[in-house]
Amino acid sequence: MAHDHAAPSHDHGHHHHDHGHGHDHGLGGHHHHAPKDFGRAFAVGVILNTGFVAAEVAAGLWFGSLALLADAGHNLSDVMSLLLAWGAASLAKRQPSGRRTYGLRKATILASLANAILLLVAVGAIVSEAVRRIADPAEVAAAPVMIVAAIGVVINTATALMFMGGAKGDLNVRGAFLHMAADAAVSLAVVIGAGVIALTSLYWLDPALSLLIVAVILIGTWGLLRDSVDLALDAAPRGVDVEAVRAWLHALPGVSGVHDLHIWAMSTTETALTAHITRPENTESDAFLHAACEGLQAQFGIGHATLQVEMDEAAHCRLAPAEVV
Repeated sequence: MAHDHAAPSHDHGHHHHDHGHGHDHGLGGHHHHAPKDFGRAFAVGVILNTGFVAAEVAAGLWFGSLALLADAGHNLSDVMSLLLAWGAASLAKRQPSGRRTYGLRKATILASLANAILLLVAVGAIVSEAVRRIADPAEVAAAPVMIVAAIGVVINTATALMFMGGAKGDLNVRGAFLHMAADAAVSLAVVIGAGVIALTSLYWLDPALSLLIVAVILIGTWGLLRDSVDLALDAAPRGVDVEAVRAWLHALPGVSGVHDLHIWAMSTTETALTAHITRPENTESDAFLHAACEGLQAQFGIGHATLQVEMDEAAHCRLAPAEVV
């Protein structure tokens, strides 16, 4: 997985030498300001979609459409993910206390992990039924199915638009936005499928369509699962190139070495870094630290940096060897 960011990062590394710290805000700065509050969007999204899922399940059972049930499964998974994301977003705002010195920020990562696992379970149930139905197609009332799915297109498009603004910065809001956009597309596919069934009476299209929806759910969930597992294992977030950060720190004035560099996600939106920096002539030490931390925020969107400066190159730091974490 490491390779996909390798290429662009090199030029990224070089232009840090000649600019000073402040003006490159465009790179990491713009999508890391305080997360916009999506509480209202979450509430409206959850209420609308819960009502719609109930209607879709009823219609799917009544009119014999597995594609509608699959779509309901897809929508339900999104209601769950909205609830998880909403809960996680409000937990992340809680103050640190006692032993939880990071507050409950990591809850956002656990929520997206739980959400991904949940989706995979829903998918299993739909697949087994679809395979049975393709072998033995049942009749489907196409017109009502079209109408119900069309309502889904409207609801999901409206909900997706509410989350559009925050989709860049936060994994949870991005998840909510992508889910809703995918939902709109999936409901549209059900509308088209029902239209074709109405014209041709090819009833096997219905379970076939439900398998297609399952594929959409799986593709969406796979990326979410991978990113969530990475963050839960304290990997550097996807947008941060660790070697570029190391090179940038090394290029700061007076720095002769960088070791014990760690970058991890405190939540789905906040990134932390710790590093030991060797700087033999540690002049203006406070100004140097402030400039370094501001630069890390501006260049890489790393807002929570802790740097330890060591002046004596001869006295080896016990954390210096690469294999010591």
